[in-house]
Amino acid sequence: MPSSRRSVAYRSTVPARRPVLSGLSDRDLLGMRLCDLGLRFAGSTLEARTTFLSAELARRGVAFRPHVWLSTEWFSPDEVPGFAIPFYLAHPRLQALEAQQMKVVEGGTPRDFLQLMRHETGHAMDSAYRLHERADWREQFGSFTAPYQRHYAFKPGSRRFVRHLDNGYAQSHPAEDFAETLAVWLDPESNWRARYRGWPAFAKLSYVERLMREIGRQEPLVRRRERVEPISTLTLTLGEYYEEKRRRYCIHRGRHYQRDLRRLFRERKPGEPGVAAASYLRKVRPEIRKLVADRTGAFQYDIDRVLRDMIKRSARLDLVVAPADARSDSRIARRVAAQAMRYLAQGHHLFAR
Repeated sequence: MPSSRRSVAYRSTVPARRPVLSGLSDRDLLGMRLCDLGLRFAGSTLEARTTFLSAELARRGVAFRPHVWLSTEWFSPDEVPGFAIPFYLAHPRLQALEAQQMKVVEGGTPRDFLQLMRHETGHAMDSAYRLHERADWREQFGSFTAPYQRHYAFKPGSRRFVRHLDNGYAQSHPAEDFAETLAVWLDPESNWRARYRGWPAFAKLSYVERLMREIGRQEPLVRRRERVEPISTLTLTLGEYYEEKRRRYCIHRGRHYQRDLRRLFRERKPGEPGVAAASYLRKVRPEIRKLVADRTGAFQYDIDRVLRDMIKRSARLDLVVAPADARSDSRIARRVAAQAMRYLAQGHHLFAR
């Protein structure tokens, strides 16, 4: 999907011999340049996995196939009928490093990989046929030239948008709305006619189906096979890549959460039943969310990201609520809300999707 791209790309010659990545330490890997990893999309397991996407397009009567390459993240450049896949998905050792550095591997499961491919195919198809220039497209989705907002007011209950990627991504921009709608239409397991019946989003899905019937067998208007920032041209090291990526998404080390959460709750003693802090946080989350929103004006989308991470880390640390706190929902909610506000002020909500 379109994203802020700050890495500088330089051309370089890839070594003739591919390095053996499996046996390298984190330190050795972080010192390697991206172009020296010896990664290829052609002939890789990732290329084989794209056959699922081709099969889905074929079943829908769509002749278009996006071209795919390896780069630093998932993205489909404007005016390019293809998309990039993150390099780390091309090797298990690099996936492990991504998880260690970023705490999440975007597209790391078969389900997530397919979901993201369907989404990027929507962008690539829009570029291939210049769909956003059509009046009927704008009538359904809005202006393609509307500015992207780093933060958007995600409304979880809205039925004007499909639900595909997390955090209501369809609500972020008209281009994402279309990509998400096409992804749901393309997914053979979405059952969209039944699931979205009676929703305003149903009209968008019906429009996509009519549109695909119209253009499905047509040759694309844009056929160039340009690859933007392919992995073979990037000379920054893995260490530089992760330093920049963490800075961009404001990833904070887990020790800060551990320290703060242990002040709010306490570690479970052997044999102690206690109320799990994670369960307790889920229970009082609506109250915490309202307290934070009322005092900060932050979007619910951002608040939920912080709360989800607090819940996840509380479960990992096996924290419990002190008996005195368990008797007062409001007391613990106020304390957690105050900590969540501090995290929001420090940028803890800006994670990689």
